[in-house]
Amino acid sequence: MSPTLFIMQCLNGLQLGVLLFLMAAGLTLVFGIMNFVNLAHGSLYMVGAFIAATIYNHTGSFALAALAIIPAMLLLGLIVEFVALKTLYDRDHLDQVLATFGLILFFNELARMIWGPSPYYMEVPEWLSGTVDLAGIQYPAYRFLIIVVGMAVAVGCYLLIHKTRIGMLIRAGSTHRAMVGALGVNIVLLNSLLFGLGAVLAGIAGLMAGPILSVQPGMGEPILILTMVVIVIGGIGSVRGAFLAALIVGVVDTVGRTLLPTLLRGMLDRSTADTAGPALASMLIYLVMAAVLAIRPQGLFPVKHG
Repeated sequence: MSPTLFIMQCLNGLQLGVLLFLMAAGLTLVFGIMNFVNLAHGSLYMVGAFIAATIYNHTGSFALAALAIIPAMLLLGLIVEFVALKTLYDRDHLDQVLATFGLILFFNELARMIWGPSPYYMEVPEWLSGTVDLAGIQYPAYRFLIIVVGMAVAVGCYLLIHKTRIGMLIRAGSTHRAMVGALGVNIVLLNSLLFGLGAVLAGIAGLMAGPILSVQPGMGEPILILTMVVIVIGGIGSVRGAFLAALIVGVVDTVGRTLLPTLLRGMLDRSTADTAGPALASMLIYLVMAAVLAIRPQGLFPVKHG
């Protein structure tokens, strides 16, 4: 593999990593801080992609789609939380899994009813269809934008959780819910806003993924699995861990799919290498997760309380 190709694959892995972080950040807030298992988070990502693609295809403005996705997903998140999930916070995880799995089926069928079963395409904006020069390497401008947006969201999440009063209440409510409520904080409203923020982050991930992936019903489940891997590797409840683990998973997955078949060709015949390489590459991130859990069951960057 040439150095240029390797660097390109690392950049692609970084782009996949920040896209996974956009998903993992919202799921970490809901799962790690609220202790709520939300399997429907991938469905919010799918709906966000469909809403963004619809607005973009009708207006031709990517900026308008980006502006509209935030209030649209916040409203959707608040509605879903109020109608279907609010009464499940104090129930066990099995009830939460069953309820949110039902939401997956509901949103998939709703997407088929509204947008049809065929893929719904969203083109890369013309002003982002070129390339940017990164130390002599021409990298697609839109993929570079995804990296920039992901980094900006990571900084924003850090500032929100660690530098604001709301973040202080979120952290306190995650470990001392009854005490925070006794001090006069509306925990119910705080949880609703936190769930809405998670929905917004999922919608932003759907917006950014729309032009590079086909938008279709069921697109949320594969990325939800990768997001769960990210959260487990990073440490449940840790936004910092989710960010670093997302970058690890993105780079390992992307570089592995390119590098492993090449390495195997040096040890096996070409046909066997071309068959075994992609299969092993698809297993690589799960092997990484297994290794992390064997060494650090709490994840690489667990939350430190106290």
